[in-house]
Parts: sequence; structure tokens; C-alpha cells
Amino acid sequence: MTASSSAGEIVVDADGRSVYFFTKDVKDSGTSTCTDACLAAWPPVLTTSATPSAEGVTGELGTITTPDGKQQVTLNGLPLYYFAQDARPGDILGQGVNNVWYLADPAGGMIQMGGAGY
Repeated sequence: MTASSSAGEIVVDADGRSVYFFTKDVKDSGTSTCTDACLAAWPPVLTTSATPSAEGVTGELGTITTPDGKQQVTLNGLPLYYFAQDARPGDILGQGVNNVWYLADPAGGMIQMGGAGY
């Protein structure tokens, strides 16, 4: 679904947790470039549905298969992630981290403004 934040309208999961894009991922590649230690800080957004849907999201939702066989949600062909330090719904502490992690907007774009904790 979507929610309002200081960075604008963003995509969140059913619990209100913000989701992010990683600029090093390649659109429609079918894989995530976030592996190993990266996944501890940036866990994948997972689903059990082959065709995920989200109220208010106008971009195209899909999935890719993670190395351990789970289904990671994609938006416009890019994998989605959580930021482990976002403790509560509405937190956007991952925004702009290392200039490679950005919030997702409902159309599937990256919100490339603001820094961590913006």
C-alpha cells in the first residue's frame, strides 16, 4: 500500500514498513545484487503470492526468486527491500543511505531526495 512521509507518497508493506530500491540492481535482471552482509541491513520484501498486489501502487508489481528459493517483491522490475534500522511503521531512516538506497514511490520510481533520517 502507500503512505505519506516527509519524502512524499511512498510504498509501504501491509504493516506500514517503508520499502526501498537499491540503485545497483538492474531492472528486469531477475536477480538482486544485495547479497550476504548486505541482506542483514537490507532484508528483501518477501511474498507468498506469484502475483503480488498493493492498494494505491500504480507501478507493476512482480517477483524474483531469492537464492534460498523465496519470492522477493519487485516494482517495475526492481527488487524491493526493507532497512533493518527502520524500527517502526513510518520510519524512513534508509532514505539516501550511501547515495544508493531510495524509497519507492507508488508509480515505481525512486525518490532521490533527502538523506538518512530525512
